[in-house]
Amino acid sequence: MAALYRAPAVFRPARADVQVEADALAVTLPDGRTRRHALHACTAHVADGCFIQRVELRRFVRVLVVSWDGRGERVVIVTPPELGAVAPRVVGVSEVGGDAAVVETRTWDALANWLLAGGRLAACSVHELVQLASIAAPSFAALIGEVMARRALELASGGGPLRGGLDPDAVLAPLVEAARHSSRAAEALVAALAHAAGVARRRRRA
Repeated sequence: MAALYRAPAVFRPARADVQVEADALAVTLPDGRTRRHALHACTAHVADGCFIQRVELRRFVRVLVVSWDGRGERVVIVTPPELGAVAPRVVGVSEVGGDAAVVETRTWDALANWLLAGGRLAACSVHELVQLASIAAPSFAALIGEVMARRALELASGGGPLRGGLDPDAVLAPLVEAARHSSRAAEALVAALAHAAGVARRRRRA
């Protein structure tokens, strides 16, 4: 009787965890080691690369490199290699491996958007703020929530770039949805609701 064919199991590297503060990035590796990097004077760029898995199997990944001139410090963070296509040997892109931290795609997107925006909350869209809240440290998540609440109230009053009085609940809806799956986003939502409620109380007293 012929043996049944079984496709080889996909190698799934252990994930690292990232946590963003207002001025720092903490990367916790799968072995439990945490490296904290101050973001002042850092440079970030993204590129395509190949992650070397097993027996020289190469897969396409997105690469985020954060570096500091004069400090000899560099952080390399990549998207999940098992989600990328197999890269032919003849493809001439940079290779990453042992020192790269593998994170989930949503985490990579949120971090890359934040760093490429220069670390400025004012430069982030509502969607990007929600993404960032999901990887933020508690105190920073609270700040993001307050920023979202201010933006929602501004749009509701017609004072923002989009005039016409948007419903604050509609602006905060993406954060409400994210809070169902992320404790960090939930902290941002609590701060947003508290800030909005405080503004409402002050307006009633005025």
